[in-house]
Amino acid sequence: MKISIIIPALNEGESLKHLLPVLVSEYPNTEIIIVDDGSTDVTKEICAAQGVICLSHPYRKGNGAAIKTGVRAATGKMFVFMDADGQHDPKNISGMLKKIDEGFDMVVGARSASSQASVGRLCANTLYNWFASFMVGQKIEDLTSGFRAVRAEKFKKFLYLLPNGFSYPTTCTMAFFRSGYSVGYIPIEANKRIGKSHIKLLKDGIRFLLILFKIGTLYSPLKIFFPLSLISLLTGMLYYVYTFMAMGRFTNMSALLFTTSVTIFLMGLISEQITSLLYSKAGDN
Repeated sequence: MKISIIIPALNEGESLKHLLPVLVSEYPNTEIIIVDDGSTDVTKEICAAQGVICLSHPYRKGNGAAIKTGVRAATGKMFVFMDADGQHDPKNISGMLKKIDEGFDMVVGARSASSQASVGRLCANTLYNWFASFMVGQKIEDLTSGFRAVRAEKFKKFLYLLPNGFSYPTTCTMAFFRSGYSVGYIPIEANKRIGKSHIKLLKDGIRFLLILFKIGTLYSPLKIFFPLSLISLLTGMLYYVYTFMAMGRFTNMSALLFTTSVTIFLMGLISEQITSLLYSKAGDN
C-alpha cells in the first residue's frame, strides 16, 4: 500500500537537515511531503537537496492548514503525519503501520510522561486525555499527539472539519470516535525538539482551554449541556424551597435559574443536531 508522509514545517530547516536523510534512507519508496508554512529559512533548499516534495505557503497559515495542503497533494492510501522539529523518531512509523494492519483506522504515537516538554504541558495533556476519554467512553492515551498514521480515505472525510491552527489532532481524533472508526495507540518516546518552540504561553494557553469545549462539541454536545442544565434546574428548585420556607414566595432568582436551565438544554439539543448533520455530511463524502 502506497504511503505518504506529510510533515508541516515552519522554520525547521536545522531539524530537517537531520530528519530528511533518515526518512529518505529508511523509506526510499515512500512519498515524503514537506509543507513549508511560510518559512523564512532554507527549508526549500534542504528539501530540494534530499529530493523530497516541498509545498510552500506564501505566508504562515497554521499547522492545520499545512496538514490540509499536504493531504490534498498526497497520493498515498495511507497517511503518516509527523512533526518537523525532531521530536518524532522515524523508526516508530513501522510500528504504527503494523497496528493499522491489525484493523485500526488510525494509530497515534502516545508520548510517555517523560516525553512532555514541560510539567505544564504534561498537566494540560493529562486533563485533555481524561476529559476526552470521559466523552467517548474509551481510553484516549494521547489526544494532541501530532505523530499518527491513518487511512487516507477516512481521514479525507473530515478534512473540512480541521482547523487551521494547532488543534487538528484533537479534531480528527474526536471525529474518528464519533464516526465509529477504530483508533489505536503505540507508546513512543519523544525527543527534545531542535530549535525554538512556536507555542506562546498566553495565546496558546487560552487556545488549549478552548480545546476542552471543542472536544465536547465535536463528540456529543448534549453530554456537556445536559449536566449544566440539570445543575441550574436543581439550584433553582433548592433556592425556591428556601425562599418559600423563609419568605413564602417565588423569587426572580428562581425564575432566572429555571429559565437558564431550559435555555442551556435547548442549546445542547440544537448543538447535538448540528453535530449529527456535520458527521452525516462526512459520511456522504
